[in-house]
Amino acid sequence: MRRLGFLVGLFVVALWTGTSCGSTEELKIGAGDAAAENILKPIKEAFESANNVQLIVIESGAKVAFADLKRAGVDAAAAGISYPDWLELMKRDGIEIENPAVFKPVTIGTDHIVVVTNKENPVKKLSAEQLRGIFSGEIENWNQVGGADMPIMVVWGSLMQDTNAMFLSAFLSGKPLVNDVLDATTAEDVRANIAANPSAIGIGPAGILDDSVTSPETPVLSREITLISRANPPNALLKLLEFINKDGRKFIKGTE
Repeated sequence: MRRLGFLVGLFVVALWTGTSCGSTEELKIGAGDAAAENILKPIKEAFESANNVQLIVIESGAKVAFADLKRAGVDAAAAGISYPDWLELMKRDGIEIENPAVFKPVTIGTDHIVVVTNKENPVKKLSAEQLRGIFSGEIENWNQVGGADMPIMVVWGSLMQDTNAMFLSAFLSGKPLVNDVLDATTAEDVRANIAANPSAIGIGPAGILDDSVTSPETPVLSREITLISRANPPNALLKLLEFINKDGRKFIKGTE
């Protein structure tokens, strides 16, 4: 009986030693679509393997990501928006950031917002005026812009606040978005809906593009990808930033 107790004790010590010495750090990042699709998801596997850190990417959109950081629900937030514009977005949506100086922003990349269409769509180029017409609902059929005779379906991602706001500001000139849209959530969901529907069109970060969809030539619309954290960030976040700037560059998509 004494020997059994001794062996159990050894097992507990060995288990505690193994889990403490080889334990994996956990890093939670609330993310908008540009940060998730261009940077965080592409580097996730390589970063985790190289640093013994579990990277948890929560695709909640820019607004929720910042709100989660404010209440310490995540270690950092990242989105395709500059810090001043991010603060303005939060204010506009009724979320007060009492002390912006508490948060430390760093630019981790540059994204180009792309227009996405079904790969069978023959339209290869859309002007700013045509984009305004399509997304406001003034242009309702693809044959009005050189395509097939079929109604246009706009796919709109509800968790892409930073992307949506910048696109609407750049191209709709104060006009409201067309009322009849196909509701989606993340950029990945937008892409899946467009791939499944020949008449669909939407927008997203450059990292959204793959061989399931296509992107017509449109005016270039660039934006910063910003990561924000509190002072004294966890060591795992410092590892992430170093990886993004060095070894992780080869995995990053659609960013400069």
